[in-house]
Amino acid sequence: MNFKQYLQSRQRLVEEALQRWVPKEDTFPPEVHTAMRYSLFAGGKRLRPILALAAAEAVGGNQEDVLPLACALELIHTYSLIHDDLPAMDNDDLRRGKPTSHKMFGEALAILTGDALLTEAFFLLARPDLMPRVPPRRRLRAIWEVARAAGSLGMVGGQTMDILCQGKEVDKDLLEYIHTHKTGALIAAAVSGGAIIGGASSRQYRALSKYGEKLGLAFQIIDDLLDVQGNVNQMGKAVHKDNILKKVTYPAFFGLQESKRLAQSLIAEATLHLQIFDKRADPLRELAKYILKRSN
Repeated sequence: MNFKQYLQSRQRLVEEALQRWVPKEDTFPPEVHTAMRYSLFAGGKRLRPILALAAAEAVGGNQEDVLPLACALELIHTYSLIHDDLPAMDNDDLRRGKPTSHKMFGEALAILTGDALLTEAFFLLARPDLMPRVPPRRRLRAIWEVARAAGSLGMVGGQTMDILCQGKEVDKDLLEYIHTHKTGALIAAAVSGGAIIGGASSRQYRALSKYGEKLGLAFQIIDDLLDVQGNVNQMGKAVHKDNILKKVTYPAFFGLQESKRLAQSLIAEATLHLQIFDKRADPLRELAKYILKRSN
C-alpha cells in the first residue's frame, strides 16, 4: 500500500469533517469559537482519528460511520493540549510551531476553549443526524469507551499523577500507569472505539484493544525520547521540558537505549495482535511503524 497517500487522504477526510461540524469563528460568541478553531486547525498529524478510521476499516466498517468518532477524538486531544500548555501545568509558549492558546487569548479563554472542545466532542458523538447506520447500543458503547479514556480513569488520571510525581522517585508500575493513562488511554480508545463502530466481533475487538494499548504506551515512550533528543524546529514546541520539570519519564527511569528497546518491543507486540486480520489491517501495521519512526 502507499502509506503516505493513505495518511494524506485520511487527514483530508478528517479536516473536511472538522471544518463542517465545528462552529465557525463568527458563531456567537466569536471569541471562544475563534480560539477553538485556532488550536484545532494549527496543524497536527490527526493520528487518533486516523487510528479510529483504520480500525473500523480493518473489521470491514464504513469510514463515514466512524468519522464523527474520529473527529470527537481530535477535539478531546486538542482540549488536552490547550490545558496541558497552561502556566499551571507545563507552562508552554509554543504548540505545533505557533503560540499556545493562553499566549494568544489569555488564560481564562484558553481554559474555556478547552472546556468547549471537550463538550463539543460529546455533542458530536450524540448528534442524532450523524452515524444513522450505527446501532444505538454500539454507538453508546463507543461513547462509553471514549469517556472512560478521557476522564479520571484515563487521561485525566494519568495527567494528575504526572503532575503530582514531578521531582519524586517512583517505581516501574507507577511510571507505566502515568504513561498508559495520560497518553495511551486515548490512543487505545481510538482503536477500540473505531473497532466498535465498525462492527468488530468479540475476537477482533480484543485483538485491536491489545494493539491499541501497546501502541499507546510506545507512543508516549517515543514522545519522552523526542523531548530529550529532538529540537524546537522539529517538534514545534519546547524540548527538554521533562528534565526541567523533573517529570517521571522512561528515559529518566531506564535510560535512552533501554527506552528505545522497550518502544521497539511494544510496537512489535502491537503488530503481533494484528495477525488475525487480513490486508485490510495493513494501515494499522504501517501506523505502528510510523509511530516508531516519527520525529515530531
